[in-house]
Amino acid sequence: MEARIWIKLVLAIAVISFCGCKKKDATVKEPEAKPEAKEIREMSANKESFGQTPDGKQVDLYTLTNTSGIRARITNFGAILVSLEVPDRDGNLADITLGFDKLDGYLGEHPYFGAIVGRYANRIGKAAFMLDGVEYKLAANNGENHLHGGIKGFDKKVWRLEDIGVKDTGAMVKLSYISEDGEEGYPGNLACSVIYTLTANDELKISYDAETDKKTVVNLTNHSYFNLAGQGTGDILGHELMLNADKYTVVDEGLIPTGESRSVKDTPMDFIASMTIGSRIGQVEGGYDHNYVLNSGGALALAAKVYEPTSGRVMEIHTDQPGVQFYTGNFLDGSVTGKAGKVYQKNYGFCLETQHFPDSPNKPDFPSVVLFPGQKYTTETVLRFYTK
Repeated sequence: MEARIWIKLVLAIAVISFCGCKKKDATVKEPEAKPEAKEIREMSANKESFGQTPDGKQVDLYTLTNTSGIRARITNFGAILVSLEVPDRDGNLADITLGFDKLDGYLGEHPYFGAIVGRYANRIGKAAFMLDGVEYKLAANNGENHLHGGIKGFDKKVWRLEDIGVKDTGAMVKLSYISEDGEEGYPGNLACSVIYTLTANDELKISYDAETDKKTVVNLTNHSYFNLAGQGTGDILGHELMLNADKYTVVDEGLIPTGESRSVKDTPMDFIASMTIGSRIGQVEGGYDHNYVLNSGGALALAAKVYEPTSGRVMEIHTDQPGVQFYTGNFLDGSVTGKAGKVYQKNYGFCLETQHFPDSPNKPDFPSVVLFPGQKYTTETVLRFYTK
């Protein structure tokens, strides 16, 4: 009898222990899955063929990538910024510059998409200027005026590759060009270079320098057309723009400055406070195509900020130049088919060309654009990107 009671007691203890173990096992949590490692991108600078010019000159394409995945593509034909891919607020990349997928598009007629323009960017009135009592006649390629260096300016030249790689400053490519004495009517042999640097801070820096062996004039800029929603997606009238400029240079019917700098206050020209580009464009005959007198006074400083609400992309432009040409793609008319088969209509891109003022060689009261032998022309423009 006692033996049976002892056996039942042992069995009961075993059952209780087994149940307790089951309960304990049931509450044990599975190890949490480790989060996927974030993709780490390396800074890089690569070179590939982009084709040939009709006279057989090799043209290359250089791709700069930073750790955020921003990618800039530059070609040595015209030192053109072919594309610039930037993330939106959700991290999706889009190309924000107008242009072409292939070299053929740049070899034909186009409105200076992405190009370095010179020897003198913008317009020179009546295609002539005086220097030390000598009149220099230039090509009249914009009515009676000279525009962006002439018939075959820097935008149509094959530049020489000087350097490419990843440096302490970022992924970079340096291109150079020598403009010979008398080219397009300009005096002096001008040796110039441009460096594109894509930094880890999501900046694209464009640095220029030039030297001459004879007194001359020089004014270089990059002529990229931007659409922060993505190239070819529609017009830029909903972009919000701030321009750090209290004045602009008044122009005549040929878009040549009269010499007067006028206040933007209480006019459709005022972008001191951020405004949508399209809010008052109808009050500006022909649209915006004006040089703004920057408040920065020649130091590298914020000149403009553009925000595109649907993508969240923001682009800041910092420069040491005295002016910036704000242009709203007024002459785009649907006749140009660009990247990915996109047709570029009026106002599909905007330009903010950092520069000296148009027609400065003929306007002694404007900041000087004269370069002397022994001097070095240097300037820098920085495009900074982020989202909000």
